[in-house]
Amino acid sequence: MLVSRRWLEDFLRQPLVLDDLSERLTMLGAAVEGAEPLHAELSELVVGEVAEVTPHPNADRLHLCLVDDGGPEHQSVVCGAPNVRAGAKYPFAPVGAVLPGGLTIAKRKIRGEVSHGMLCSARELGLGEDHEGILELETDRPAGTALLDVLLVGDDRIEIEVNPNRPDLLGHKGVARELAASYQTPFRLPAIPDSSGPPSATPRREGAAATVDGVRVGIEHPEGCSRFLAAVVRGVTVAPSPAWLAQRIEAIGMRPINNIVDATNYVMVEFGQPMHPYDLEKLRGPSVRARAAAPRETLVTLDGKERRLEPEMTVIADDGGAIGVAGVMGGGDSEVSDQTTDLFLECAWFNPSRIRHTRKALEMSSEASYRFERGVDLWGAPDAFRRCLEIILATAGGTLSEEPVDLWPAPSHPPRIFLRPARVAQVLGVELSWREIEAHLVAIGATVVAKPDDGRLAVDVPGWRPDLISEIDLVEEVARLHGYDAFPGELRPFRVGTVPDAPAEIVCDHLRDGLAAAGLFEVVSFPMDGGGEEGSVGVLNPISQEEGYLRRRLLPGLLRQVERNWSVGASEVRLFEIGTVFAMAARGNTPAEALHVAGVLTGAHEPRHWSGDPGQADVWDLKGLFERAVALAHPSATVQVDGAAWVACTEGGNVVGRAMRLFGDAPPWAAPVFGFEIEVDPTPRPDPRFASLPATPASTRDLSLVVPADLTVERVRQVVERAGAPLLEAVEVLSEYRGPDLPEGTRGVAFHFSFRSPERTLRDSEVDEAAERIRVALKTELGIVRRGADDE
Repeated sequence: MLVSRRWLEDFLRQPLVLDDLSERLTMLGAAVEGAEPLHAELSELVVGEVAEVTPHPNADRLHLCLVDDGGPEHQSVVCGAPNVRAGAKYPFAPVGAVLPGGLTIAKRKIRGEVSHGMLCSARELGLGEDHEGILELETDRPAGTALLDVLLVGDDRIEIEVNPNRPDLLGHKGVARELAASYQTPFRLPAIPDSSGPPSATPRREGAAATVDGVRVGIEHPEGCSRFLAAVVRGVTVAPSPAWLAQRIEAIGMRPINNIVDATNYVMVEFGQPMHPYDLEKLRGPSVRARAAAPRETLVTLDGKERRLEPEMTVIADDGGAIGVAGVMGGGDSEVSDQTTDLFLECAWFNPSRIRHTRKALEMSSEASYRFERGVDLWGAPDAFRRCLEIILATAGGTLSEEPVDLWPAPSHPPRIFLRPARVAQVLGVELSWREIEAHLVAIGATVVAKPDDGRLAVDVPGWRPDLISEIDLVEEVARLHGYDAFPGELRPFRVGTVPDAPAEIVCDHLRDGLAAAGLFEVVSFPMDGGGEEGSVGVLNPISQEEGYLRRRLLPGLLRQVERNWSVGASEVRLFEIGTVFAMAARGNTPAEALHVAGVLTGAHEPRHWSGDPGQADVWDLKGLFERAVALAHPSATVQVDGAAWVACTEGGNVVGRAMRLFGDAPPWAAPVFGFEIEVDPTPRPDPRFASLPATPASTRDLSLVVPADLTVERVRQVVERAGAPLLEAVEVLSEYRGPDLPEGTRGVAFHFSFRSPERTLRDSEVDEAAERIRVALKTELGIVRRGADDE
């Protein structure tokens, strides 16, 4: 949503500072995504007053002007405009100023006379197409005043993020209401220049059909249209919009068309209520009805395209057929033109879900459909309608020969919600007075009636807030307007919940604690990617082409985060993510979901310190981290070598995790990046059990073995643990050796064994016997012998 800072200032009747305004809106839940200054290129121009005009001695159509620019001396300027005169004020660009389009004003000689600046036309300022003469300023401000302070075109175009449940923020009035609540100041609609006020005639309430100034209007499809307002304005003059209206339209990025269309667009971006004008002479009947589209009915919309309609769609029609797609776009046959003199104006409330269906089916979107899909104010339509009529009468003339009609077959009232201040205190953890709660709710337009005997407030929710449907919504609203940053930061007394956490959440909490303790930072990324993997699930309405599929794995997203860190010069990155991945399921079924954990690391082996080089993280750092993550995420799995990577396998041989080196878009200075991804076993873990420290000493033995090069240490460990039981307590690898003095295809691995009995101290003979069982088992089952033992 684009809003104008100056427009908001007119609502609040006070100047607004962009940074402060942006911070307030963001804290209120409407994050400001950016701001674009408008006409900032005119900041160097000033008001110039022409003190003297004389003919140019060498050119009949040029004049020599002495211009007062507020400086100590008047400037000599050569001007060719026919309307230049002494005593008048004009925009003056001094030497060095840069005009829109990039023209730099320099001191230059024109037909033998030096010009020290330029008096400017509207087109040269980017404020219109008039180039017949220079722009005369009607102002009492002295010469030298900044031009932007006189023309009032300096503005900021602010882009705010509007959540789907806040359609009230799709108009300047809604944004101004939020700011008024934040600044604790009243707000009101800006005055319309040359207006005598809104029409005195209040729309006449009718049922499903009526007549207004000879035009039959009706609602024949109440499922799609609940309310329909109509008026006829006769004797209008369609022309370019006055400057104030054109500037308002341009300030929010729209193109001025004419005073009629611009009036409806103005109200749409002020109230959030779209409307549509029709040329009365082009209406057949004349009648205008909201009805369901006929089978195979077609319509050429304003964009020149023929649309094939469906019976589920709501259309605006006259006696000859459809003249507009309700809530989306009007038809080309009835649009307002320069020859229009009599006008039919329509304002309606259309069902949001049907508008959404229509927009998707026709593959067309508009500013109107964007608002109708989110829900406009059913009860506020008359106010917006009268506002639009006021602007049309002020800018295009004409008369309302008959009062407008308001078709509303099933009138209703905004919902009433009861709010308990005690519940507010219970949820928010702070005690707010009844007066403060009431003030917050009144600030957003609610009607509040206190009921002290019942201990609650009766709150009539305003129609522009369809998101407020229950008591907890009002509690959240009070918190939002009170200010999230105003709540105390300390932990207050609370009641411990009795509902246990889900087993999967408990597992994830342990995972987070373990990986954070290992020095990794958690990230939460968007669960979409560009696809490309077999079994990826496509999204029907993707945000972008790069996010058109549900993710199959977590690692690609983490690698993108590493690349983003590299792009800003961050070389040491350690991240992890716990999230859901998706896979295509059988036709007719929802996608399969699985909980995964993934991690990446690159950069230094340990935190940098002045005492020495920390070294780079390598595959052994990855292996240690992978083993730690497997123990937390899938305790029943074991880590095994798989070529140049490691895998985590269950007892049944299923691979549930993998760790490897990754390759991304790395700069030349980047260290290798490693990553792992593991399927999380959500089954509950057994409670930890206390075990006392050993009361007896351990006995150790070292054994150097000749192991086949293709045999994993894990396989050796399994045989050793089985043969050494029950006295074997631990097995550690001391070293690995490869050299020419070993048989081809083998390697030397040294193991350290620890033996212990919990009841007594072991005798040497018992330890030797266990070590001998291990040696025999290794030779018998795996063909492994001790190094240097030729007689075995």
